[in-house]
Amino acid sequence: MRVAIGGSSGLLGKALARHLSAGGHDVVRLVRGEPSASDQRSWDPDAGRIAGPGLDDVDAVVNLAGAPIAGARWTAARKADILRSRTGSTLTIVTSLHPDGRCQRLLNGSAIGYYGDTGIEIVDERSPNGRGFLASVVADWEAAAAHSPVPTAFLRTGHVLAQEGGFLAMQRPLFAAGLGGKVGDGRQFVSWISLADHVRAMAWLLTAELTGPVNLVAPNPVTNAAFTRAFGSHLNRPTLLPMPLPLVRLAFTREFVDDALLSSTRVRPACLLDAGFTFTHPKLGQAFAALGDR
Repeated sequence: MRVAIGGSSGLLGKALARHLSAGGHDVVRLVRGEPSASDQRSWDPDAGRIAGPGLDDVDAVVNLAGAPIAGARWTAARKADILRSRTGSTLTIVTSLHPDGRCQRLLNGSAIGYYGDTGIEIVDERSPNGRGFLASVVADWEAAAAHSPVPTAFLRTGHVLAQEGGFLAMQRPLFAAGLGGKVGDGRQFVSWISLADHVRAMAWLLTAELTGPVNLVAPNPVTNAAFTRAFGSHLNRPTLLPMPLPLVRLAFTREFVDDALLSSTRVRPACLLDAGFTFTHPKLGQAFAALGDR
């Protein structure tokens, strides 16, 4: 199989490219600017362009492109970039596909932020769209992907656990210094997935018949307090100090804290489980153990 990957320089894109290449598949990495390797192809999502031959020579596309949610203050400009980077890249891809072309599969990025804050309620792919900035971003993101002329799955991704990057990257220095702690009262649910399982799920979905939303989370979400204890244990560090939310609100805005940190989303990967996908790391302790060296 020949697979094009948008967002190929990110955590998920790089891991998927390695996994597919190791399995004997050909990978075309869509990159901004001039290609520097034979497996790269230039694209400009802002202008809606992909260099020739576009997507005419691939069997499938996985689009993971999008500006990071965290790492910068949620100004109006930043929020606009978060949305535009997702919908723009998605529309660039779907308008480059043809119903009778070689490419007959699209996996498009999405997120469990779609559900908003659901408290202790267990949600799955049948649950409605929630409220808040992230929920509205994901709704627009998926609406853009819905224009695809080929069978398409929306990858509603949870917090990805990896040794480098992902959900743990910004927290690791604090936790390693013994300054990590729960967020708020710690009762909000965290739906997570190991990097290995996320990549395996994407590769599996490339040849599956599932379309529409697919939750890419492990089947055992935990509270933030439980996650905090597990991460501290993995690093052999105490987790006694709660996150100083007033300082985080000053740095990243109250909206970011409420929407991205305090929101509780207890997600079940119903589509994957019902279709027979098996997780290598279904429990949090297994996922941390798989991270290896501390």
